[in-house]
Amino acid sequence: MSHHSPATTQTATQSSDCPPPADEEPGSIPAEEPPHSLTQIANPVPSIHQPHTTRPALWAAVPDEQWQDWRWQLGHRLSSVDELAQVIHLTTEEIAGLTADDKFRVDITPYFASLIDPDDPHCPIRRQVIPLGRELEAFEGMQADSLAEDAHSPVPGLVHRYPDRVLMLITTQCASYCRYCTRSRIVGNPHQTFNRSHFEQQLAYLRGATQVRDVLLSGGDPLTVAPKTLETILSSLRAIEHIEIIRIGTRVPVFLPQRVTDEFCAMLRRYHPLWLNVHINHPKEITPELSAALAKLADSGVPLGNQSVLLAGINDSIHIQRELAHKLVRNRVRPYYLYQCDLVKGAGHFRTTVAKGIEIIEGLRGHTSGYAVPTYVVDAPGGGGKIPVMPQYLISQAPGRVVLRNYEGYITTYDEPLDYDAGMIEHLDRQAPRRAEPGQSGVHGLLAGERVAIKPEGFDSVHQRKGAAP
Repeated sequence: MSHHSPATTQTATQSSDCPPPADEEPGSIPAEEPPHSLTQIANPVPSIHQPHTTRPALWAAVPDEQWQDWRWQLGHRLSSVDELAQVIHLTTEEIAGLTADDKFRVDITPYFASLIDPDDPHCPIRRQVIPLGRELEAFEGMQADSLAEDAHSPVPGLVHRYPDRVLMLITTQCASYCRYCTRSRIVGNPHQTFNRSHFEQQLAYLRGATQVRDVLLSGGDPLTVAPKTLETILSSLRAIEHIEIIRIGTRVPVFLPQRVTDEFCAMLRRYHPLWLNVHINHPKEITPELSAALAKLADSGVPLGNQSVLLAGINDSIHIQRELAHKLVRNRVRPYYLYQCDLVKGAGHFRTTVAKGIEIIEGLRGHTSGYAVPTYVVDAPGGGGKIPVMPQYLISQAPGRVVLRNYEGYITTYDEPLDYDAGMIEHLDRQAPRRAEPGQSGVHGLLAGERVAIKPEGFDSVHQRKGAAP
């Protein structure tokens, strides 16, 4: 195995692939702030007296004030072989991945790079952000837009797949880039991002879509947007009366915990109810710095969830998933989703079988607290949305009785009432608010008697089977 030796005397420079910082350009982080900047107001976390991750020798002499400055971290991201070789013993395949002409963007914050084991090519932190040569290999089922988001986009950057909620993409930029990124077709491109015109189109659509009650901000990563721009978007959404909940999906606290300042948390408090989902895949990512950032968010009244991806050779282990779940709940983060890896370019070598995901849930359900068990989902190729997959606990059923089994294999029966009157609730049900779901009532619509069948496209014409004319 060939490798580059880490050096300790060079200084990392800003990636040549990084877009130039701008104060006001949406989708980017400003280079400087006036004297009342976030980093001057916020208490640095962690300080020299608090537990913190040990830095590699390359950054040992960097003053704490700079290391804790999220703008410094972004300005000193690593992307090239020469930069990464200063802190990691690169393998031949990693060098091949880093030097490939059409690779997905590479950028790693110094903080996150400090978590990498420089001598272990199987390090779970390392494998998530350092490309391998095999990343460019095609695999069965691979698609550019595996979730068909573009097909469900009424205006640029807005994905309206479910009846009452939308995905609002506000940037294509991230603090660092996951090698299995679902949106690698657009994410990381400094020349393809969203601007004020796109935001106005998105907001105009939402003002007219009165069935939408929940907006999820994503990208890229919303926390890499210029602070003033992010607050403008939040305030504009909060001004739309029928939008009840705003959610943010972000990996910035993991890549860049320094971004979670007191001022940032104070800003979020102004726009409750607001929820935030982080993206943590392995227990090693939960450092003192991340714990401090999560505590700031939780103390600000922000409910926290975690969305992770099942990744071969990184977290496809019951024991690793249990450790991750326990660390999350100790940090007041609810394990929310465990995703099956998408059929996206670059993700082939990260994919597991669905059977492995079911096995992991089998090893969690009943073996730990219920709120520590995520929902395992396959985000359906073609745009079908998230489909929960779990072990089979309902064994059989008959009139008046169901047969169930628990996590230990204990099998029991539950007697159902023979005199249950489903119509008893009708008086109260008529008073409950209704929400239109034209064309999307699905299986529930069958149970409610709205229709008798769901048919594939062209089903009726295919089955007419008219005889040939004489």
